[in-house]
Amino acid sequence: MPTPLPTKTNPTPSIAIENQIGFTKVPLGLAGPLTITGRHQRAPVSAPLATLEATLVASCSRGCKALQLCGGVKAAALAEGMSRAPVFFFGTVDDAVAFYERVPELEGQFRETAEKTSRFCKLVKIVPHIIGKAVHVKMIYTTGDACGQNMTTIATHTACKAFLKSEGAKEAKVIGYQLEGHFAPDKKMAWGNVHELGRGVKVMAWATLTNEVCKKVLKCSTAALHRTMDIARDGMIRNGGMGNSINTANVMAAMFIACGQDVASVLEGGFSHLSHEIDPETQDLTVSMYFPCMVVGTMGGGTGYESQKETLEIIGCFGPGKKFALAETVAAFCLALDLSTASAFADDTFSQSHQRLARGGKSRL
Repeated sequence: MPTPLPTKTNPTPSIAIENQIGFTKVPLGLAGPLTITGRHQRAPVSAPLATLEATLVASCSRGCKALQLCGGVKAAALAEGMSRAPVFFFGTVDDAVAFYERVPELEGQFRETAEKTSRFCKLVKIVPHIIGKAVHVKMIYTTGDACGQNMTTIATHTACKAFLKSEGAKEAKVIGYQLEGHFAPDKKMAWGNVHELGRGVKVMAWATLTNEVCKKVLKCSTAALHRTMDIARDGMIRNGGMGNSINTANVMAAMFIACGQDVASVLEGGFSHLSHEIDPETQDLTVSMYFPCMVVGTMGGGTGYESQKETLEIIGCFGPGKKFALAETVAAFCLALDLSTASAFADDTFSQSHQRLARGGKSRL
């Protein structure tokens, strides 16, 4: 049930938007089931997908069916981080260089102040970058089970203000500061997010498909599916695309809406890398999907709303200790959708499925 509007007799203090006039309804469907064997998620689950797009639930479910017949999906959350990158300004490049070289020895001072703002916020690393007379100091945190954007903003702001009042700032000849200079690009895609720690959870999902199951469920051979994914990768490279996937953002956005996540974070989290390898003897196809910066949380934000809390509970990912489980679950269902969509291109049924389901047809799963 959707959360009711707040009244004098039924206050809803958790609502954190301005000028609220109500709630927007989005159709919610279940895709799956899919057995996930991860480091943090170990269960057969069905994914709640909040979407306006016909075929998405059906296609994801078809991918789940194929994977399920082959033993499900394995997954591993590998690391996490959330970053802010304040900028310190200097009168000369010489002063900027001197501060850049001094930043590592200031890490303890920043950490002590930043971590006082939250018991969940831990500063794990600071990395300086110099541009002209400015030094961008990327501060990377762990944030418990929250996504952590607001947590790290407050922690960084507090640490910077304390530093600016210290003798160290005077000695360094700091003449100005700005809380963020986009070296920690929130809700934007950037190569730095891909190869460095600091924007969400790094997570991977993988599985092996047999040729028999591929033909039975996905209606094409593993060789045809492998070839289709090769072609897609070539097209992405030639067109200058970032990453390599078919349409992972579809599942990610749908699960983010359903599970109370910050949907704008799909822009950075949607970067993914699909890899595939076929065994020439058995024709088994091994596929893996890597997400370097999936920004998710199971505490705070929209996770406390009634409907979103219920959907997180459906997949066993509500509350403390469940952040990595949620990342593994999203990754697994993204992989399922990519396999199904790629197979629809392989056997030329992509247009047909949209014609059948998006123009008045009913999905029969």
